[in-house]
Amino acid sequence: MMDKIQIAIDGPASAGKSTVAKLVAKQMNYVYCDTGAMYRAVTWAALQKGIALDDDVALGQLLEKITISFQAAKPEQKVFVDQSEVTKEIRMPEVTNNVSLVAAQPSVRAYLTTKQQEIAQAGGIVMDGRDIGTTVLPNAQVKIFLVASVKQRALRRYKENQQKGINTPLDVLEDEIAKRDYKDSHREVSPLVKAKDAILLDTTSLTIEQVVEEITKIIKNKIEIM
Repeated sequence: MMDKIQIAIDGPASAGKSTVAKLVAKQMNYVYCDTGAMYRAVTWAALQKGIALDDDVALGQLLEKITISFQAAKPEQKVFVDQSEVTKEIRMPEVTNNVSLVAAQPSVRAYLTTKQQEIAQAGGIVMDGRDIGTTVLPNAQVKIFLVASVKQRALRRYKENQQKGINTPLDVLEDEIAKRDYKDSHREVSPLVKAKDAILLDTTSLTIEQVVEEITKIIKNKIEIM
């Protein structure tokens, strides 16, 4: 029996991936890798340096010069670009509304995919994103694809933003999430699609605790039969 496996959690924006992945990792005593924060950090750095967000070559050069790192902390892990903490900055609307464009650039995806694969190599990892089960960890032993209605996802994002002091109207969030779904699922490189062997889990009417319970059950069943 193998105990330290790779767990891939994918799905559209605000489906609850990060929240759930953190809790599952904690319960399993696994490492949590927030791939979305990595793409957001690159977006933030590009905006700071005035780099065109669709300039694949310039973004590739930027990645060679910066270091993205995480630091364990409560209530959430801290994100750094070089020596600057950007935990709050990468959640601001300017980054949120541009991250899909940056994430669609081949140089960015190739660079971060390699980094993510290195982090996951030893197993005992929970990784969430848009293409973890299809591209980053195609051999992950457990793949979950979370979905929820646009309305429900906008409401979740609205509540999260309120707690962080970000005041974006609910209808604006609904529109942004719908547009982001389209961008993420229609990009040329690693589009958002459910892996053939992923288990679909609709979280629209479930609480966070119920989603974590479902995923933990799936993981334990998988480990038992390995």
